[in-house]
Amino acid sequence: MDVTFMLVSHETPALAMLIYLPRNHFSSIKNNATSVHFNVTEGYSSTQIRSNVSPNSKSSPEFVCGAGAAFANIVLTFPVNKAIFRQQIHGINLSSAVKQLQLEGVRNLYRGLGPPLLLKCTTLSLTFGLYDFYNKQIHRWNHGSTLPALPVKLLAATLAGTTEAILTPFERVQVLLQDRHQQRKYTNTVQAFHNLKRFGLKEYYRGLTPILIRNGPSNAVYFALREPVRNILPNYQSSAGNIASDFVSGAVLGAVISTMYYPLNVVKSVMQRKAGGEFTSFNKTFIKVFNDRNRSVQKLYYGVQANFMRSLISWGIINATYEILKRNFFQPDNIKSL
Repeated sequence: MDVTFMLVSHETPALAMLIYLPRNHFSSIKNNATSVHFNVTEGYSSTQIRSNVSPNSKSSPEFVCGAGAAFANIVLTFPVNKAIFRQQIHGINLSSAVKQLQLEGVRNLYRGLGPPLLLKCTTLSLTFGLYDFYNKQIHRWNHGSTLPALPVKLLAATLAGTTEAILTPFERVQVLLQDRHQQRKYTNTVQAFHNLKRFGLKEYYRGLTPILIRNGPSNAVYFALREPVRNILPNYQSSAGNIASDFVSGAVLGAVISTMYYPLNVVKSVMQRKAGGEFTSFNKTFIKVFNDRNRSVQKLYYGVQANFMRSLISWGIINATYEILKRNFFQPDNIKSL
């Protein structure tokens, strides 16, 4: 199966409908979901829902649910993320970052929203959708034989994370738009993409190495631990109780993983704030950043407290919204009513 073709011609229309149209316009999702089989009732845990997806289904609601979860998360957490970014690239504390944003005014608070919104909606669509796709493909490649669950999860998650790296240009542009020193040069998303064109295709992928190092392993950790962490929490008979458990499990796991990879994102941001000129390797950039911060590990983690809190909220929203969308739009009864 051609993954790119599937995303563009089969899954993307449903994604667009989910984000922009009301419930009574969701008819296109029905076609995407008819080959996905669920056996769930109100109050079932996220683990039970995931385990009942047919391995032989040709399309997956994971693409749609991942995008919807990302949309809710980005709109709610963008200002906090912007303050954290300022701490990463300038090596300043949280109060200084907040003062910068206050001086720039409310008008500029959501400046640069376009790239992360597009990036996260697409990335999380791919994160969940491709994980499910590769999981099924691995079983098909093995001709349906029983495989150990953990190695399959790790491989599928790593492949999904590596595939996501094709979206590096969106992260690239997001960094330029959020850097205060580049605000006059790069005024909006379209203009930033256009300006980078003169440097060639390679410029769009500046900072690819840390993204590859981050994406595969972090995805593997997330999907390997997602169900075990959720299973530690109680299963409730009420929807509100299960939403709370989904939020907590996603929040804790996401915050821990984000903290683990925080220095990597610092180096990535420093690499990507530059446009044109020499391409500095990841190793050289890391050494330079470390030296610039007085060889202090603590200063490499400037912004990590706010990042931890942001990740708690973000991944709580993502995980809970993802499960809400699956339960409300992809149960058989709900699919028939769309």
